[in-house]
Amino acid sequence: MPRRTATMLASTLTFIALLCAGVFITVPYSEMSPGPTVNTLGAAGGEPVLQISGRKTYPTTGHLNMTTVRVTGADYKMNLVEAVYGWLAHDNVVVPHDTLYPDGKTEEQSTQENAEEFSQSQESAKVAALKQLKIPVKSRVVVSTVLKDSPSENRLHAGDVIRAVDGTAVKEPGDVAKLVVKHKPGEDVVFTIVPAKEAAAAEKAGKEPKGTEKITVTTVKADKGDRAIVGIHAGTDHTFPFGIDINLADVGGPSAGLMFALGIVDKLTPGDLTGGKFVAGTGTIDDQGKVGPIGGIEMKLVGARNAGAKYFLTPSENCATAASDIPDGLTLVKVNTIDDAAKSLEKIKSGDTEGLVGCSAS
Repeated sequence: MPRRTATMLASTLTFIALLCAGVFITVPYSEMSPGPTVNTLGAAGGEPVLQISGRKTYPTTGHLNMTTVRVTGADYKMNLVEAVYGWLAHDNVVVPHDTLYPDGKTEEQSTQENAEEFSQSQESAKVAALKQLKIPVKSRVVVSTVLKDSPSENRLHAGDVIRAVDGTAVKEPGDVAKLVVKHKPGEDVVFTIVPAKEAAAAEKAGKEPKGTEKITVTTVKADKGDRAIVGIHAGTDHTFPFGIDINLADVGGPSAGLMFALGIVDKLTPGDLTGGKFVAGTGTIDDQGKVGPIGGIEMKLVGARNAGAKYFLTPSENCATAASDIPDGLTLVKVNTIDDAAKSLEKIKSGDTEGLVGCSAS
């Protein structure tokens, strides 16, 4: 056999052997890639993403697209060949597995956490949107979580409205903890509550719940320190003056908050925010309308560009990373609050894009 042919054959066989080995060698990495985008002004799964009842709504045009990121599952074992391909692919990112699933978190735990964050983001989006429109929103302190095997288990329940602790009215979730820790472990705490079912029924009927119950819970010592605890987390629940439903399945995490809020604002105001333009974006949002940073910004920019977006509303804390690699044809718009975003949309609508605040890589 000629030497050159033998060398080529040996090289080919070596490459095949290395490729086969790479397929069977697993590495502790996960992959992120652009996920689908959804127009919050449109429909998904055959029904409107945003449904508002009991309040006049207005026609909308254009797009206000939320963006997503696809990630490999917690239990997925990436092989060496997939990792190398991901590192070389421009639109994908390979990251250490622990970055996406810290502390050995399982896929089920991650999915549950993402679902809870998504639910909370919807609630905050509704509050922020109505506050932006100067529509009053009522709030109340509720039991958000009851810890397993705690003194409160089977005594208090998630969704119970907390009116008072030891006869002292509570206005903020933090008030509950402050009143509980005044006790020593082993002492009783008296909660004045409206049971979750009664509170939900009253809200559905558009009425204030009337009846209350007094529940006594005996405190125990915290695992760390000597403070007294009862094993609950208090949170805030809101009651809205009309119905707002967000219908979107198979999405998790808090990053769609800003785009949901803008979609609600657009539907509740005459005219339209975008002027028919294609705008995408991302960002968490709190009850006061502050926009927070998110993960996977590079993937979301690519997904938005692929969907046809021309403008991308970018949380200010993500601006530097986003500006380091902007997809062709996409203009980044820096936002800190829902009000920033609404004003930027007015400029996009009018064509006054010179006045937009962009992102800098520095």
